Amino acid sequence: MKKNYEHGICCFVMNALKFTKLLAVAGLLLFASCGKDTPSITKTDTGTGTGTGTGTDTGTVIDTLAASKVAVAALDDEVNTFMTTYNVPAVSVAITKGEKLIYLKAYGTSDQSKNVKAAISDRYRIASLSKQFTSVALMRLLDQGKIKLDDKVFGDGGILGKTYGTKTYGPHITDITIDELLHHTSGGWANDNNDPMFTNPTMTAAQLITWTLDNRPLDHIPGTSYAYSNFGYCILGRVIEKITGQTYEEAIKTLVLTPIGITDMTIGGNTLAQKLPKEVTYYGQYGEDPYAYNISRMDSHGGWIATAADLARFLVYIDKFPVRKDILTPSTLNMMYTGSTANTAYGCGWGITGNNYVHTGSLPGTATEQARLDNGFNFVILTNTRSWKTNFDLDLDQIFWKAYAKNPTWSADDLFTK
Repeated sequence: MKKNYEHGICCFVMNALKFTKLLAVAGLLLFASCGKDTPSITKTDTGTGTGTGTGTDTGTVIDTLAASKVAVAALDDEVNTFMTTYNVPAVSVAITKGEKLIYLKAYGTSDQSKNVKAAISDRYRIASLSKQFTSVALMRLLDQGKIKLDDKVFGDGGILGKTYGTKTYGPHITDITIDELLHHTSGGWANDNNDPMFTNPTMTAAQLITWTLDNRPLDHIPGTSYAYSNFGYCILGRVIEKITGQTYEEAIKTLVLTPIGITDMTIGGNTLAQKLPKEVTYYGQYGEDPYAYNISRMDSHGGWIATAADLARFLVYIDKFPVRKDILTPSTLNMMYTGSTANTAYGCGWGITGNNYVHTGSLPGTATEQARLDNGFNFVILTNTRSWKTNFDLDLDQIFWKAYAKNPTWSADDLFTK
């Protein structure tokens, strides 16, 4: 389902929130749709080229990745149909099997004004897939003994103490734990029309947290109710900064990215003028402006840019499969992939269905998905637009599943070289 939120980044919808069920060949995959900005006018962006990307960039992709040489017609067909149906300029896809990168391909045009062909080295805003990096960083700190999930966040004895807020904290604010923020059960600040992350755009993250604590009381007692919260993950970014003594971006690189060989992820800019090297151009539909938001302030819940290969590499180091050694201990991985009492289908930054773990992301000009599947596959899909047409979110997810159902021949090569 789609929820017409005024400023939604990504509302991962499940269980009582009408979590959508999709029947896939490998079993029942529960896929969540994302909250989106309310459209104001009808506007269609075009651009449906289908070229294979072969570009290079600095960081992870330099001389270590190549576009797939083995054509998978079933996947190409699904991507091309999706792009045509929803006016998507560019798509990047990465698929692993048995922790080998077996498919990596770019489609379409990354910059329509300059007619730039999409490349596998293109970086995209990943929106709410950023939450998984925040979660894994906290799990690393848990493994290092630097935090406990039941640590309180605010008030005397809390990790952030009284750093934020100018008034006496409202009821239950000082009861909120790291665990509850990770599971979206903190009791308030939901991704709805009043999402704090899409108010006061000129404030810094610190100023916004203070303003929200002063002006937005909790709706529920922490731990008793699930409500997807971008603001909760903004707070978790500040927890990471407090524990590590680094900026959030530096801490994620130290704790997560560098240990697994990712060097080209970064926090994105806000405006078109702040577009980074090898970053795609984003295209709004229905009057949405991809460059009207404070993306950098979204750092820990929606601010990263990455290649599809970056995310595929990330997945194989946290997927519980045996080929590559995961960067988290088995017990911590199990905690990350376990839901709460309030919502058993959402873990610490991950949607859960059986042994499948999935998340989507959505911003004006961006739609993303990454999934760890129990059948041994993982997949990543990134786009540089999003659509309000019915079934857009469903069809994005089904790109992989419809191709998989045709039992194609996948490459036996590993496009990861390290």
